Amino acid sequence: MPNTGEQKRARILDPVDRVTEVIFGLLMAMTFTGTISVATSGQEAERTMMFAALGCNLAWGLADAVMYLLRALIDRTRKSTLYEKLGGADAATGQTLVAAALPSHLAAAAKPETLELLRSRLVQYPATSVRSGLGWDDFKGALGVFLLVVASTFPLVVPFLLLEDTALAVRLSNLVGLAVLFIAGWMLARYAGAKPWQGGLAMALTGAVLIVAIIALGG
Repeated sequence: MPNTGEQKRARILDPVDRVTEVIFGLLMAMTFTGTISVATSGQEAERTMMFAALGCNLAWGLADAVMYLLRALIDRTRKSTLYEKLGGADAATGQTLVAAALPSHLAAAAKPETLELLRSRLVQYPATSVRSGLGWDDFKGALGVFLLVVASTFPLVVPFLLLEDTALAVRLSNLVGLAVLFIAGWMLARYAGAKPWQGGLAMALTGAVLIVAIIALGG
């Protein structure tokens, strides 16, 4: 069984978590930049919209970081509770507990001897070996989530900083956003073992549709 430190590092460095946080931040920012051409008239109003986009991502980054910590705490507490129950349970009850903790498709495929092997290995570790609280690595992971959501805003802002033509800046900003979405989809598809170019194209198209829908709904 891997130690607790290795489990926490794996969670912090999970590529799916990192890429999806970037996608979330991009979509949030693009809903603002997509409305600039119709909602602004002048550099001051444009600057106000940019600060609004950044402020929105700051708020959502903070909320997402807190939810990350909450998920980590729930997961840690659930594991700690499982260890405690296994310590005082008989073999049959322990197997049931292990099966309930597994994903449904794995639990359905696991044979009784497999569940018993897992149970016997788990009871060798004291319940106190799994902390139920949050550690420094959890807060580093939450900080990473916050920074990813916020940092994803800046590539979209660069065209507005470099160009005076608002309409052109909006087009370039949207192109940058779609390009980053394509790269994110490419990375997710490659990680999943699918065709990267299909994943990138699907993510870019999905992002474009979501942005149009969000703006149309008043987002």
